[in-house]
Amino acid sequence: MRRREFITLLGSTAAAWPLSARAQQQSALPIVGWLHSGTETTAQAAAFRQGLSELGFIEGKSVVIEYRWAENQLDRLPVLATELARRDVSLIAACGSPAVALAAKSATSSIPIVFENAADPVQLGLVASFAQPGGNVTGVTNISAELTAKRMGLLRELVPAATSIAVLVNPNRPGVEAQEAQAQGAARALGLPLHILKAGSERDLDAAFLTMVQLGAGGLVIAADALFTDRRAQIFALARKHSIPTMYEFRYFVADGGLISYGPDNLEAYRRAGTLAGRILRGAKPADLPVMRPTKFELVINMKTAKALGIDVPVSMQLLADEVIE
Repeated sequence: MRRREFITLLGSTAAAWPLSARAQQQSALPIVGWLHSGTETTAQAAAFRQGLSELGFIEGKSVVIEYRWAENQLDRLPVLATELARRDVSLIAACGSPAVALAAKSATSSIPIVFENAADPVQLGLVASFAQPGGNVTGVTNISAELTAKRMGLLRELVPAATSIAVLVNPNRPGVEAQEAQAQGAARALGLPLHILKAGSERDLDAAFLTMVQLGAGGLVIAADALFTDRRAQIFALARKHSIPTMYEFRYFVADGGLISYGPDNLEAYRRAGTLAGRILRGAKPADLPVMRPTKFELVINMKTAKALGIDVPVSMQLLADEVIE
């Protein structure tokens, strides 16, 4: 071999070696499969990554994340969950609708699953109990259905003249029956007629609001669902158009223009799911990690939206609120 050819070959081999080494290093990293029922959002995924980073797992450096978004088409979830399971991921983060966790659990009984949703995981059959989940599933729940009574009471306090109230649910959501039962019980306690309206897609939202106007509902509670989170701008516009005082689940609904919300910090729930995932990647078993529940709830009111709807927020409620957005 000529000297020039040898030097050229040596140089090309040296240049290729770091790329090969990096590829091997990348393939050796644990892979987390992220499965979400909604459309791609940066805040929730960022909060999950923050939780992972607190346990030393940085995306692209010490962990790889494979993202899958169902875009509110719940029938896609089984295929996406199976795809991630066949990808041989180290863990599946099942977030958004409870249907995500159910799909993941159906896809694998061996890969650890960490869920984040607002349903009761025991009622859904995801875990044996909150304290001892058993199996390959654990996670974080926002127990949103259990807060329905509190939300309805606060909305009644805000609009005392309301003679009936409505609750908007997604009929395709696993556990929707529990949401409806909680709402019915709360309405009976308040002595108010209740209208349960259903929207399984963005196309159903306009019809639901028209029905609510026809029924004369004096206020609306938006039940927990990833569809309503994704379509919150559309819901805000409809609530303004029809002058419907509306109660939401999380603070960011109100920060984005909604009237009032009561619930836990949703992004904190995603961060905590990330820490659970990190603990599992370090060797903990899901069966030994209790399901996490929120410990703090916040009331947030948007005064600008209240003024646009002609609502005079009582001073007592303003003092009670954790945050008043002017």
